Amino acid sequence: MKRIASFEVNHDLLTPGMYTSRIDGDITTYDVRMVLPNVGPYLEPAASHTFEHLFATYTRNSRFASHIIYCGPMGCQTGFYFLVRDLSPADAIDLVRESMDFIAGYAGEIPGASRVECGNYKLHDLAGAKKIAASMIPVLKDWTEKDLVYKR
Repeated sequence: MKRIASFEVNHDLLTPGMYTSRIDGDITTYDVRMVLPNVGPYLEPAASHTFEHLFATYTRNSRFASHIIYCGPMGCQTGFYFLVRDLSPADAIDLVRESMDFIAGYAGEIPGASRVECGNYKLHDLAGAKKIAASMIPVLKDWTEKDLVYKR
């Protein structure tokens, strides 16, 4: 079988940040890497789950709502994939920055975290989600389009 693009990335060179994983027509997949691969500690499942709920809720209610396709955690527990349609790289970076600020400062009930709304409603950690987001704020502070390219 043909190797998929994400397996072509040298994970020994990968650091926290935001990268363009692939472009398929009008859809761009971003790699929002939050921890160093193969080093640990990794993202905790409960914190990642809450982060996902908050990130998805924020982005799907933002001025770019019609451009959002998906946000979901990587199986390796080192970050998230963020898929958008027809959104400039600069706007995508700004939206991810805004999302991190929103999550880091969030107070209140976790959106979509009831038994009726969520398939694993007991697996949530708001404090952990806020910590993940807060750790990314300084990383992405001066991030630009040129930083979206993986290091080789």
